[in-house]
Amino acid sequence: MSTTVRLRPWQKAALEKFTVDLKADFLAVATPGAGKTTFALTAVRHLLAQRPHARIVVVAPTQHLKLQWAAAAVGFGLQLDPAWSPSAGLADDFHGVVTTYQQVASAADRVAPLAHDGIVVLDEIHHAGDDRAWGDGLRTAFASADRRLSLSGTPFRSDANPIPFVTYEWEEAVPDYEYGYGDALGDGGVVRPAHFPKIKGHMEWIAPDGQFHSHDFDDELDRARANQRLRTALSVEGRWLPTVLADAHRKLSEVRAAQPDAGGLVIAMDVEHAKAIARILRVEHGVKAAVATSDDPEASDKIAAFGDSTEPWIVAVRMVSEGVDIPRLRVGVFATNTTTELFFRQALGRLVRWTKGSRRQRAWMYLPDDVRLRGHAEVVEQQRRHSLAKRARRWEDAERNELLDQLGDEEQISLFAAVSSVVTGSEDHRVFDADSGVEDGELVGAGGFDEPGLEIDLPPLPAAAVRTAAAGGGGSGISVLERKADLRQANADKVAHLVEVTGMGHAEINSRLNRVSGVRRVDAATIDQLTKRLAEAESWLRNL
Repeated sequence: MSTTVRLRPWQKAALEKFTVDLKADFLAVATPGAGKTTFALTAVRHLLAQRPHARIVVVAPTQHLKLQWAAAAVGFGLQLDPAWSPSAGLADDFHGVVTTYQQVASAADRVAPLAHDGIVVLDEIHHAGDDRAWGDGLRTAFASADRRLSLSGTPFRSDANPIPFVTYEWEEAVPDYEYGYGDALGDGGVVRPAHFPKIKGHMEWIAPDGQFHSHDFDDELDRARANQRLRTALSVEGRWLPTVLADAHRKLSEVRAAQPDAGGLVIAMDVEHAKAIARILRVEHGVKAAVATSDDPEASDKIAAFGDSTEPWIVAVRMVSEGVDIPRLRVGVFATNTTTELFFRQALGRLVRWTKGSRRQRAWMYLPDDVRLRGHAEVVEQQRRHSLAKRARRWEDAERNELLDQLGDEEQISLFAAVSSVVTGSEDHRVFDADSGVEDGELVGAGGFDEPGLEIDLPPLPAAAVRTAAAGGGGSGISVLERKADLRQANADKVAHLVEVTGMGHAEINSRLNRVSGVRRVDAATIDQLTKRLAEAESWLRNL
């Protein structure tokens, strides 16, 4: 484990404010890809140095993010159990747990003792407003925590269910520290500039009342009809979506010519829609796309495998819309009928995470030219242009003027097709001139854009908080969870061998081994206890 961490300027500023702020609750809003996890774990390390006996509870939106948080914590010397359950309890060689909002809501009274006087991190806190029971569960579980650090990827409202531990003004959450997309672009080396080909189309459909409709995206409709128009465009039965997928695949192929591992993401409406999109990519483009849906128990493994591979496409239903870190994603297709600004920004966040070593990094999110999505994109584009102009002022006048002259250029991509539910055109804003060496306000060769910031020393873990190092759980990047999995498997193998040679039953052998090694339950045993249990089994076998 490293004793230092490299922080970006915003992370350092937020940490300084967090450490001097003595109130129980702190809300940090930072654009996706900016590094909220690093900031939060650094803050936790500082708190743990002051509160050596405190337990840590991290709450994440999804099962997959539980694993991601636990893996990231290991690099900070923190062992968090993502497999924790209220019935099992927490082994002494874990600093804390990673759980989900759903799990907290269903077992708040069991979580509360764990979090009492402890440190709580609420990741993507806006999810606590999705279900009133989730908010009620948070209040019950964490009211007696010593510090609560809430994180979100975008500013959010609370139209129906106020979120616990958040301060509001006129229904708007008030962050204690905010770092927006425009700020991140202005700093450089934090996020990629995002571009939005907004694809027009003509759709025909029959409404539930039996009425026939025929409309373009430019036609003004009420909300119900606008939703029906969007669903018609996204239907795999028409030609709008297959045409957009074809253009996005061409764009990804261009990007992969320079970055061979670049990936693409399609966000689908539902499970069947995702499978149908994968079928289009396979049949029309010869691409086998990964599919990750919430009903698939192997979805997290598929996302992780895709992140480590060089495969071109993944199709998902919400599974990678938030928090999941796949930096190689460069091209996206927004093929879902979820049109909220919050979801839009979280989905965009999957594409804008900066990767080291490359100067020219842009991301493309293909959108239906729906008025709501168009509005969300325009807000992001304004932030992009503002930040680019701000950065341009740092350069010599000639370079600055050359760049700013380019910012208004537009590129039209023709996707016209004369069939029902068809693409009728698109627009894509282009600000890159290959001859100038400037892309999106970035001066090639200027340096300083990869991971700006500075290293700071992490406070040492107090002796009472080092529950893992001596046990062999944190060395060489191996987590306590991984070490325990190996030990449990080894114990299970020895028990099976003892059953075979003694004729005794599994229950009788397990009971004896647990008794002599001081294990109450294997799933709550420490590394020391599991190691002792394994040694007892090996000794038993040798003496037979």
